[in-house]
Amino acid sequence: MSENTTNNKNVRDDEIDLPDLFRRMGRTLNRWGKALGRAFLISIVFLLKRWLPLGLSIAAGIGLSYLLRTASASFYTSDIVFRNNLVLLDMKKLRDNSGTTSELISKINKLHTFCLENNSSALSDALSLKPESVRNISDISAFWIIDQGKDGIPDYVDYKDNHSVYDTTNIRMQDRLDVRVKINSAQYLNLVRDGIIRFIENDSLYQQRNRMRLRQNHDLLTRLNYDILQLDSLQKVKYFEETRNMKPGSGGQIVFMQEQKTQLVYSDIYSLYSRKQALESDRDLYKGIVTVLSDFSLPSRRENGGMYYGKQIIPIVFFLTLLILIILANRKKLDEIYKKY
Repeated sequence: MSENTTNNKNVRDDEIDLPDLFRRMGRTLNRWGKALGRAFLISIVFLLKRWLPLGLSIAAGIGLSYLLRTASASFYTSDIVFRNNLVLLDMKKLRDNSGTTSELISKINKLHTFCLENNSSALSDALSLKPESVRNISDISAFWIIDQGKDGIPDYVDYKDNHSVYDTTNIRMQDRLDVRVKINSAQYLNLVRDGIIRFIENDSLYQQRNRMRLRQNHDLLTRLNYDILQLDSLQKVKYFEETRNMKPGSGGQIVFMQEQKTQLVYSDIYSLYSRKQALESDRDLYKGIVTVLSDFSLPSRRENGGMYYGKQIIPIVFFLTLLILIILANRKKLDEIYKKY
């Protein structure tokens, strides 16, 4: 009997007392809530008592920001959008089978490396510009353009380069790219545009690819013109045969002895003409390796204004001031801890 009693007691001890567990959790959460509330009130009182030095720190941050704005050289930001004419676009999947757009972005980002390294001579040679013109360039970077919803319409530029390649809904546009330029003087933007185009056009591999593209375009146009002439001749023959098989009936009415099939050729001719017009447009409008779709726009104001520096300087000055005030308010406790250890 005593053995059963001991076993039952052990079972009861091993069981979880849910009401008691919830009570303990409630007491713990209550203590945490009171501690957070007390810390919040202490922080508010601390800030209110020291509003003057904190306000002066904000004013000092604003003044320092405008001082940096005045002392720093101005720079402007503008974007240009290029169409990649070498792209082999799969219209169903909107994929580039040539991979030339990613190659172009990597190639242009070499200019970004030259800017970071302050390698003016390499940048001058790459853009075929004079050294004094290159010194005005702060940065040149290429970015993907994102199409949201795969509707073929550009939506935004991936400046942060954080687009997931596994995203099948919002995709990178394979036939165009964005180039952002930071420059000290906006009047040099046209020279930079021409320099970037020369930098791309001077690539021997891209030149070979473009010549091959234009040659294939020419061959296909030649074939299409031949096919159009053949269909046009076939249409005339069919029309002659169908007209010959027509016999006049009584009362002057025409009786058709054979079903007319001339109209079946029309759709084929129009289809060939549509392909021909598309190829002619591609040949005449996009002769080079790249084409400018959206040129640089003249910036209305400088990029590094007071707000540009203020977003960084004001928080830094404010938190440094706050840290100093916290140390001064607790210096006695800090002295005791220092002496103890």
